[in-house]
Amino acid sequence: MALVLLVALALEGLTILRIGNLLVEHVFIGMLLIPPVLLKIASTSWRFVKYYTGDAQYRRKGPPPLLLRVLGPAVVVLTGVLFVSGVGLVVLPSSARAPLFFLHRASFILWFIAMSVHVLGHLGESLRDGPRDWMKRTRRQVAHSSRRQVLEVASLILGLVAALMLTPLSYGWWQ
Repeated sequence: MALVLLVALALEGLTILRIGNLLVEHVFIGMLLIPPVLLKIASTSWRFVKYYTGDAQYRRKGPPPLLLRVLGPAVVVLTGVLFVSGVGLVVLPSSARAPLFFLHRASFILWFIAMSVHVLGHLGESLRDGPRDWMKRTRRQVAHSSRRQVLEVASLILGLVAALMLTPLSYGWWQ
């Protein structure tokens, strides 16, 4: 899922470069991302809890580097602020947009810095282990790969439904 999120977040970032012309695409990708991002946060939180409660399976792998452990909560909080403010910009009345727009932009800047460190810290692991769930020859070697595939596809479908339902609210917003 990390690689899917990386690509989708990169596409979302590209829409920022011409946000006036690509607002609808920005909103669509943002809405599409919400369920997969929530799934990623939930799975990471699960691993966090299992590790710190002493589960042997999770302790064997060991913790991430200290910087990433410290940065993790900030990434989660900033991600929440970024997505909640973005959804608020789409669904709340125009009178709420000015403070939300400021919050959305400010949280994006902080989120981008934190997420860049986070991605760089996990890139090698993600590139090495991420495809194993999906490759026929390695899938059987990975515990619970079918369950993860179902959850990941379901989160993408849910995101697509959210994007299709909420993106039309952004039409004409930028004018």
